[in-house]
Amino acid sequence: MKQDKNFNIAKSFIIKLCSTYCRFLIKYILQVIKVSKKVKHFITILRSNFAMNRTEKIKKRKRKKLRKSIIFFLLFLLLVVGGSVIYFTVQTINAANKAYNDLGREKSNLREETVSVKKDPFSVLLMGVEDYSTGGKNGRTDALLVATLNPEDQTMKLLSIPRDTLVEIVGEHTKDKITHAHVFGGNKMTIETVENLLDIPIDYYVSVDFDAFVNIIDILGGVEVNVPFDFTQDTLDGKIFKFSEGPMELDGEHALAYARMRKQDPLGDIGRNQRQQEIIKGIIDKITSIKTVTSFDDLATEIGENVETNFKVTHGLTLFKKYSNFSSNSIDQIELKTISDRYKGASVQVVDEDSLAETQATLKEHLQLDSSPATASTQK
Repeated sequence: MKQDKNFNIAKSFIIKLCSTYCRFLIKYILQVIKVSKKVKHFITILRSNFAMNRTEKIKKRKRKKLRKSIIFFLLFLLLVVGGSVIYFTVQTINAANKAYNDLGREKSNLREETVSVKKDPFSVLLMGVEDYSTGGKNGRTDALLVATLNPEDQTMKLLSIPRDTLVEIVGEHTKDKITHAHVFGGNKMTIETVENLLDIPIDYYVSVDFDAFVNIIDILGGVEVNVPFDFTQDTLDGKIFKFSEGPMELDGEHALAYARMRKQDPLGDIGRNQRQQEIIKGIIDKITSIKTVTSFDDLATEIGENVETNFKVTHGLTLFKKYSNFSSNSIDQIELKTISDRYKGASVQVVDEDSLAETQATLKEHLQLDSSPATASTQK
């Protein structure tokens, strides 16, 4: 029922958009016709005072043909552009319907009311899921990034949570690496565990598996990064990629390897988090580029097949309009400091309490929330 409602809202929006566009072009065509009539009347007056010769008659016929050509061209443009708008919008709706899953959450338990992406600050949890070892079932989250967006200044705060961060797993009543929350309870448990850690509501989520990550970057034409040092990284299918210090243009497979490497990074998880954020910023720049329009069909298909989210079509259209000038320059990267330790025989990252408090305060301020601890709890 929610998908039907979403479809009807989007359908209504499309009809209004196409109707407005058609009215604009028709109005423009009528103006052209009106002007041409005035020109014709003016010529008639001139002809009443001057005798027309054969050359003038030929010019008259040419002018008539020209006016007809202009009118036919505008009508053709109306059909082509209008048809393209309808086609791409239908593709978006189909993709969104396949990708949409609200997980049974109308809003976060830490929200009193549902947020509006048009006027309210909101948060998004980005999950990169590694499910190749589980046969496509609930795998571990290899990447966890929290983004908060504020419509007033059109800025984003972007935080990477180290995958081995030791946390309380909501719903399991146990401590474990945050990457395992997805193994225990999928997207919903991961969202609630992140909310419990950061003490902020997670309003939206986007879950992407490795295949979708690779394909989306390839569709966008790759991303540019600044490699911090020389290193090599093996891939899931046994390939070995070499990365050289300095600017590099990466395709999907190379971008995945670049984002996953950590053992050779002297900064460990911190270095990997920085590279993951760099990739996200590169993707945002490509998506907001006008060149992406030519790849929209393939991008919509990929999202529909391999991405899961609670973003609706109307949300996406609103964001595109509201954040039309948004770019990676509007992103402020946040670092959550952790300390290496061991827990039950496993290597983990323990959150630095001062850094956590500072991170929570920064995100709450950006979301325009009360800095005191949330009254509602996701702990079950």
